[in-house]
Amino acid sequence: MFVMLPVSIKLAIRSLARNPLRTVLTMLGIIIGVAAVLTMVALGTGARGSVENEVSSAGTNIVFVRSGNYTRGGRSVGIASGNGAATTLVYADAEAIVESISGISSLSPGISLRTFITAGDTREFVRVQGVASNFSEIYTWSMLRGEMLEDTGTPQAVLGQNLATKLYGDRNPLGQFIQVREILYSVVGVTDGAADDHADVLFVPWETLQSSMGNSHVDSFTIAAEKAGETSIIADQIKGLLRARHGISNIEQADGLLEPDDFVVETQAAQALTKGLYTPAAAFALANLPKLDEVTLDEMSDTLDRASNTMTALLASIAAVSLIVGGIGIMNIMLVAITERTREIGLRMATGARSGDVAMLFLIESVTLSVVGGFIGLMLGLFSAQIVAWSLGWPATISVFSTVIAIGIAALVGLVFGIYPARRASLLDPIDALRTE
Repeated sequence: MFVMLPVSIKLAIRSLARNPLRTVLTMLGIIIGVAAVLTMVALGTGARGSVENEVSSAGTNIVFVRSGNYTRGGRSVGIASGNGAATTLVYADAEAIVESISGISSLSPGISLRTFITAGDTREFVRVQGVASNFSEIYTWSMLRGEMLEDTGTPQAVLGQNLATKLYGDRNPLGQFIQVREILYSVVGVTDGAADDHADVLFVPWETLQSSMGNSHVDSFTIAAEKAGETSIIADQIKGLLRARHGISNIEQADGLLEPDDFVVETQAAQALTKGLYTPAAAFALANLPKLDEVTLDEMSDTLDRASNTMTALLASIAAVSLIVGGIGIMNIMLVAITERTREIGLRMATGARSGDVAMLFLIESVTLSVVGGFIGLMLGLFSAQIVAWSLGWPATISVFSTVIAIGIAALVGLVFGIYPARRASLLDPIDALRTE
């Protein structure tokens, strides 16, 4: 039987080519089914990845490191009082943090000052913040106009939306120049970010601003953790690393407390939780923050798993219905083909073809219909997924494994729904078949 397989494939293709319109209409169910499933899988996978990223960060994945320490502590609260201003935070510290601590997705050094800026005839006193090009990724900004700063070494500027309105009104600020401390910055974008009053801030490259101020230190690091539940752990690791790099002793002093840090490390969640609290209350809240992080992450993970399972079940149901409809179409047309070719079947058997050879011929025709339809549906699904993703602004992701599975399932549908017609053809009596008109 398998020796005749190449011949059977050629005969099956030739038979399907005799009625191209009917063949295409028969494959239509498989084409639409595979295309629809791949489109939804692409959008579903992309959306899940997007939601997973959002859930993993969920707005509380940021760790702040600030130069200087103004903590009001003492023996009564068990926290060492800070020593005030410091200029010990440098870019080498940022490199050490990224190299030594895992779970960090982005880090941006920061330089900040309040000064007058000049834009044409307009002069405003604003906060100017020097940042890295990945600062927008940390806060997940969307740009209202233009783009974020690039690491080109040229003086560029991004405006908060409120500042852009103050300086330029309804005019397009892109390509305009703003002067800050004798340096002209070209405006490349306007952000919609509102966190930390970003809407009223002028953002420029931190290295350019640092150079214009004549400083060798930085004011802060803004760090994005890969997962929100790990921010407390990362903050503790950063604190230990910076204490060692800054030569701060871990030996208890006369008051029983450790030597204070010359910096402050604070998570976004801790900042929000302790806002407006006195030091004792803030210390109690911070002591319980790691547990809060763990609970929050577990709850978000459970929610994501439930949503993923629901989406998988929905896609599986739609896939099953679509492919069953396509398989029924293939079975129907194969039964029609057997009726039309009864005399041909009888002739084949009369000239030596066995029942298995006849069954194999029709089974191969069924599988060929399904596989070719699957390939066409695959191409259509990839194309439609990109169109839908582009029009709706959703991500669309299709893995190689998904495409292989789609073709494999299409072949399986052809095989399953082709068994009955193939068996029916193989059981025909040669004498009766030859007598058929």
